[in-house]
Amino acid sequence: MTTHDYGVAGMTCGHCVDAVTEELSQLPGVQNVSVELVAGGTSAVRVEAAGDLDREAVRGAVDEAGYQLVDATP
Repeated sequence: MTTHDYGVAGMTCGHCVDAVTEELSQLPGVQNVSVELVAGGTSAVRVEAAGDLDREAVRGAVDEAGYQLVDATP
């Protein structure tokens, strides 16, 4: 299992967390998503997956939820 950390901007509440978690959980191989909400700032999102994740797929999932991927670390 690999862990991927991302920054997501625009989340302000639990509903936002749920939306991002739901979209990321649908990516192939994703086993767990956790979010440390920073309302109005950049929230830390940790994704545990069976392998590497395509950054553009992650960006697309975050965009679909209505938020913006602002950074990522390998």
